[in-house]
Amino acid sequence: MHFAMPEKPAVLLVDNGSLQPAATLALRRLAAAVSREVGRAVEPVSLLHSSAIEPGRLGGVAAEIFESAVRRRYALGVREFVVLPLFFGPSGALSGYMPARVEELRAGLPGLQVRVGPPLVDAVEGEGGRAVVAILAAQVQGVIEAQGLKRPWVVLVDHGSPQRAVGAVRDGLARGLAAKLGGAVEEVVAASMERREGAEYDFNEPLVARALEKVEARSGVVALLFFAPGRHAGPGGDIAGICAEAERRRPGLRCCLTPLVGEHEGLVAILARRLREMGG
Repeated sequence: MHFAMPEKPAVLLVDNGSLQPAATLALRRLAAAVSREVGRAVEPVSLLHSSAIEPGRLGGVAAEIFESAVRRRYALGVREFVVLPLFFGPSGALSGYMPARVEELRAGLPGLQVRVGPPLVDAVEGEGGRAVVAILAAQVQGVIEAQGLKRPWVVLVDHGSPQRAVGAVRDGLARGLAAKLGGAVEEVVAASMERREGAEYDFNEPLVARALEKVEARSGVVALLFFAPGRHAGPGGDIAGICAEAERRRPGLRCCLTPLVGEHEGLVAILARRLREMGG
């Protein structure tokens, strides 16, 4: 009897992970779209958290986290892995946690090879940065047209990070977005959803709640620098709640939220191009 050898290398699309089923389901849809684009399997895996979700909330299929995903495929004969990170910038999870896990796996799995790609925006002025700016601009313009807005303010909000380099990516994307949109908007402000205490984390300021206190009390756009829905972004998330509270406090203020970056078809093209560049 003939048995097909496992496809090599295995390609893993890896996000940080979430306890929210919607985030894992979104990762699966994105991986399937990239698979169709490149004509080979791209498998959705999270670094942390997602394996704690009840499989019944995920269509009966349990989520996988990175270490167990590699070990399971290694046992089936796979020795080479290509990792496509679903991160905007060099977060601690990508720059610290993942390399440590890879080294630990290599120590116990002879012949294991893991190639990890850079974050989506390895340079704001580079191809990845320009592509993300194009997605953000298209989403903001879509909201402007749908809502009939005239030169609205724009607040670009990410989660917030203890890594200064991640904040620099957000700030660079905000500058690129302002240049791309030009006179179609009044201003573009970069903001974070939350931050750690201490002056060393001031680069996350302003928080989005504070940014909304300073913009003109009229309709504007809150651009979401998030890939997937979950506790923070998407319907009923923290950012929607922050916007609703700001509107309650300031009559006349209206926050129009963009779709998530992961919902834009342009992200599939970016990831497919990155995979080809890595030889996957």
